[in-house]
Order: sequence, then structure tokens, then C-alpha cells
Amino acid sequence: MTTQQLIFVTCAYLVALVVVVYFTRATPRRFAGALGGGAAAGCFGMGAIVAGNACGLWRVPIFRTPPYFLPLFYLGLSISVTPIYLVTWRLARRFGWRGLAVFVGIVAIIGPPRDYLYALKFPQWMVFAPGVAPLLTDALAYIGIVVIGHIVMRLVAGPSRADRLRTKLSKTGH
Repeated sequence: MTTQQLIFVTCAYLVALVVVVYFTRATPRRFAGALGGGAAAGCFGMGAIVAGNACGLWRVPIFRTPPYFLPLFYLGLSISVTPIYLVTWRLARRFGWRGLAVFVGIVAIIGPPRDYLYALKFPQWMVFAPGVAPLLTDALAYIGIVVIGHIVMRLVAGPSRADRLRTKLSKTGH
């Protein structure tokens, strides 16, 4: 991945974040929680990438020159996962822990094929080793990213059921 591609992808995820903030009616506290969750999950994700590289499960070339590439990669990863926590916060508000569990299961199922498709389309970004181990490890990484980020979101923003939504219905129901 070139620096230009990384900046472009990060900007696209930043636009997605703005859209999700708008549609979830995120308060400043929830937005701060989502950013904290994104930062924590970004650290976890970077660790998963490094561990997968070291174990030979995949190859993601993140250690390159120029020296600003690695922090830029972390920033892009953190921004890309931040919208997830605004969604999980709403799911937890509406469906409780069962809704979160279903969401985590869905992410674990659709995340690895998404990564494999990216790896096929852009082999310079990522290459998976053969076998089922990289697939399962990638699914576990997705689970960790969602769970860790949601926990940090909850620590910062508080429990979703305790927070009031921004807009309220009037007494007439409109």
C-alpha cells in the first residue's frame, strides 16, 4: 500500500465516520467513546497484524520507509473502526448483550472473506498464507477489534441504556 493509497482510504473512512456520527445522533460523549474505542482497537489491530506477520499467517508490509507510514497506518486503522462502536452502542441500547453477540458473530463471519477479497485485489497490501489458520486468526482479530473497542466505548460513554437519545418525541408523538 502506498502512502497516497493509505491517505485516500483513511479519508474515505473519515467520511463514513461523519455519516455514522450524523445518523446515530452521537453526543460528544458517545463520539469521544467511539474515538477511544477506535484508538484501543487500533492498538489491538496493529498487534494482530504484527503477530500474524511474525507467525507467518499473513504478510502485511507495514514496516516501511518513510518513517511516518506506520503512524499513518495506525491512524487509518483507528478511524476505520471508530464508526463500529457508535453502531454497537446503539445495538446494545436496543437489543442488549444479545444484539452485541449477534453483531460480533456477523463481523467474525464477513470480516475474513472481506480481507481475502482485498488480498486478491491488492496483493501488495496483504497476502494470506494457505490453510484455515489464517482465516480463523483473522476472524478472532475481528472479534477482538469489536469487543475491545466496544468495552472502551462503554467505559468512556457509559452504558447505552443509561444514556438518553438527543431528540425526544413531543407529547403529541410527532
